Amino acid sequence: MGKTRIVKALVLLLLFVLLELETGSGKVLEETYLKWLQYKQDCIKMMQNEPPPQEGLFCNRTFDRYACWPDAAAGFKVNVSCPFYLPWFHKVSQGSVRRRCGSDGLWETDEGGHVWRDISECEEEEEAASQELWAKQLMVGFRTLYTVGYSLSLSTLIMALIIVLSFRKLHCTRNYSHANLFLSFILRAVAVIVKDSMLDRHLGREIVRHADVTEMLSHQAAIGCRVAQVMMQYCVLANHYWFFGEAIYLYSVLISCVFIDSNKYLPYLCLGWGTPLLFVVPWAVMKVLKENKECWAVNENMNYWWIIRFPVLLASLINFLIFMKILGVIFSKLRANIHSQYPDYKLRLAKATLTLIPLFGVHEVIFIFATDEQTTGLLRYIKVFFTLFISSFQGLLVAVLYCYANKEVQTELRRKLRSWRTETEILRHAQ
Repeated sequence: MGKTRIVKALVLLLLFVLLELETGSGKVLEETYLKWLQYKQDCIKMMQNEPPPQEGLFCNRTFDRYACWPDAAAGFKVNVSCPFYLPWFHKVSQGSVRRRCGSDGLWETDEGGHVWRDISECEEEEEAASQELWAKQLMVGFRTLYTVGYSLSLSTLIMALIIVLSFRKLHCTRNYSHANLFLSFILRAVAVIVKDSMLDRHLGREIVRHADVTEMLSHQAAIGCRVAQVMMQYCVLANHYWFFGEAIYLYSVLISCVFIDSNKYLPYLCLGWGTPLLFVVPWAVMKVLKENKECWAVNENMNYWWIIRFPVLLASLINFLIFMKILGVIFSKLRANIHSQYPDYKLRLAKATLTLIPLFGVHEVIFIFATDEQTTGLLRYIKVFFTLFISSFQGLLVAVLYCYANKEVQTELRRKLRSWRTETEILRHAQ
């Protein structure tokens, strides 16, 4: 029975902390568990140092895995302050948890035979708890949304990459850039899915013994999900810098030569796959030295997070400026030929705009000034929804626009299909 109560208490504690973690309160499991250990050690020290009562019947001092109880005279109720390790202690710091010492010198029990305890003043407020439950359910819904989005994007992008690389007539710098953008989307989708599964595996393991909690919080147990977290950040950055590469390529073709020659492929490879290393490596080093907790999923010091966030925002801002410049060029050329071959220039301009937005990642600019520190409440949830929705389904949109709906690709597919049909007919007549 004692072992069962210990396990239940630890599971309850972990559920409390995981709820706080998922709603973004900034508290991590490791910190709360360490506070609980400190509370336990303080209680044991008190029980060892405090002298026992000299006379009369009394209930013995004890630690019930929730609160520390001193000796209590028979027939009296004992009040102790709410434990300081509770994630919401700042809300219940004036509250107390209660026990009653029976007239026989034993702690009173309830109908189930467990020691009676009143923790009502130490529980989180019902309104706050319901808000946190709503937020948790919302986050679960967001996760389902982006998992579906990344899965659809992954399947369509893999096929698009195979198509682009299979046809020799499609091999050129422009399509090589598209292929690398497809690959960055694929790696990003895989990294996000793997990261989520590693987090589930790390935080969702069964807790049976006290040692299971310690093992779960050990650095060895978190290595896998930390590696997954680093790979995900690298793939996200690579994805954004292939957006940047696409923007630079189109700018150099349509407007003027920039620092990268549009006919040379190696500089684009260095920009897309090499630049992210300049930011991911320092971020990982800072995490190891300053925030080496859990799976590195929580950013306590946002200054370290800006090591990753700044290059994303910078690339997005430059892409937006290039996007506006290219649209201006397209607009002027279409309008100059309004009475000749482009009478529907407004429609063509709208089509060009909608086509360039997913290629350049222009949507990032929408929330470029709404940083994680500034967004709270409803605005934060709106930002999270749009960011996750667009990021997860963007790969699907890019694959459709730049592969499946591409006339050059469709021509090659039709030509290959005719070739297969001709070969089939020849084989059939030969038989």
